[in-house]
Amino acid sequence: MAKKSKLSTPAWIKEGYDSLAEYEKAQGIENKKKIGKTFKIRECPKCGSDDVGIVLSNSDAEEGGGKEWECRKCCWVGTDIKVKELDEDEMMKYLDERGEEVA
Repeated sequence: MAKKSKLSTPAWIKEGYDSLAEYEKAQGIENKKKIGKTFKIRECPKCGSDDVGIVLSNSDAEEGGGKEWECRKCCWVGTDIKVKELDEDEMMKYLDERGEEVA
């Protein structure tokens, strides 16, 4: 018969902290989890423009067609698109810099 494993008490409880967040702060551990919605922005690797779109021609999935992207500004076409992930505050700042109307 297999041995049953016991759960161990987490270090933050053993050391007397009230929460995991408090323990991580005291230990200098940064929690990289982003709370809230994240937004993805795709940019052209050639000119940095975010005015890019997926190329639909020759994209037959049965033939193994990859996702090709096209920059509408500099006419670059390729598969190695840059992707940035922004949280809500960063996205609002990004839209402000672009001059977009935020409702």
